[in-house]
Amino acid sequence: MSFDKINLIRPIQKALAEEGYKNPTPIQKRAIPIILDKKDLLGCAQTGTGKTAAFALPILQHLYNEKSSVPKRRVIRALIVTPTRELAIQIGDSFKTYGKHTGLKNVVVFGGVKQKLQTDRLLEGVDILVATPGRLLDLMEQNYIILNHIKLFVLDEADRMLDMGFINDVKKIISKLPAKRQSLFFSATMPPEIIKLARTILVKPAKVEITPEQPTVEAIRQSVYHVSKPDKKNLLIHLLKDPSIESALVFTRTKHGANNVARILNRAKIHADAIHGNKSQNARQKALNNFKLKETRVLVATDIAARGIDIDELSHVINYDIPNIPETYVHRIGRTGRAGLGGAAISLCDGEERAYLKDINKMISKTIPIVEDHPYISAEPVFDKPKQSVKKTVSKKTKLKRYGSSAKSKPKRKNYGSRNVWTNRD
Repeated sequence: MSFDKINLIRPIQKALAEEGYKNPTPIQKRAIPIILDKKDLLGCAQTGTGKTAAFALPILQHLYNEKSSVPKRRVIRALIVTPTRELAIQIGDSFKTYGKHTGLKNVVVFGGVKQKLQTDRLLEGVDILVATPGRLLDLMEQNYIILNHIKLFVLDEADRMLDMGFINDVKKIISKLPAKRQSLFFSATMPPEIIKLARTILVKPAKVEITPEQPTVEAIRQSVYHVSKPDKKNLLIHLLKDPSIESALVFTRTKHGANNVARILNRAKIHADAIHGNKSQNARQKALNNFKLKETRVLVATDIAARGIDIDELSHVINYDIPNIPETYVHRIGRTGRAGLGGAAISLCDGEERAYLKDINKMISKTIPIVEDHPYISAEPVFDKPKQSVKKTVSKKTKLKRYGSSAKSKPKRKNYGSRNVWTNRD
């Protein structure tokens, strides 16, 4: 089925044709008609499935069709809330691309930068606002943003909102929205807390779920290298000496780990940069742009920072640290192999991470092939367990030797006047 069959208006069809888009992805095919029908939507889909266009295209169409019924001065009629600055910028760019022939205006606001440029654009009037929670609440308190006219509300990457501690902020934002609105809720995973939040936002929603196993199993070459933890850095350098790895997104568990890996690679003459929440917005954007332009070969990232990374031709994803949540693994490797293109995912697994690997294999219903031909292979038969202290017990035989034939247990202390004397217990 092509975009021509989805009943989109001509300005949007024209923009899609100019971008070379012909056929919708599965989530677009299922979600767009539901949103055009003005129903609430609960969407479960990983990054890289075309989720942004799935909600951006129908939102643009709704707002375009209602232009004649709105005040002459632009007011915010659609609000998209997303967890990271990079993802907010990406969504804003998508609205700009798809809506370039509609006359609709969108603005992106996020923290980490001075607000003046953002507030100046807000004062000029805006139809669609894309925002991160913190900056949105801040500008609401300053009366730069008023949500009284919201017709469409999108909560994107809800599970990451939970991970980053934004749920209370999201609840504050929702409390300021008009009760009568269309709400769209997207999350890659559906833990109980997210399901509970969805119930407070949505009214009789239609559900669209795109299973993550499809792009993982079908499009991406996966492999795992067993290696001891101290040798991970050496193995990573060894792998990156292969010129076929044109670009690599390397995942670490922590911000400190991302900095450390980037530093190790640069010392080995492998051009790398790190991106995470402690970096300034300018530094993050510069690192991301250099990676997209292929001026930087390796980008080292944490899971949260990587949510805004959208690169069409990423050759490799490398799990320096294997995640303890299987769905996170699927999200990570989904950065490569997009739109049916080939891609490779490499995981470096130390002894303590083998249990995580087992969970991942179970979730994707596939055993990831093990590469044994490498100089740092680990011979550990099972995952490492931390050494536990063993409580020593004293045998009855030993007690008899220590305390005599009538001893049944350790002696007790008795007090005879001013003297403390050890005696056997009767």
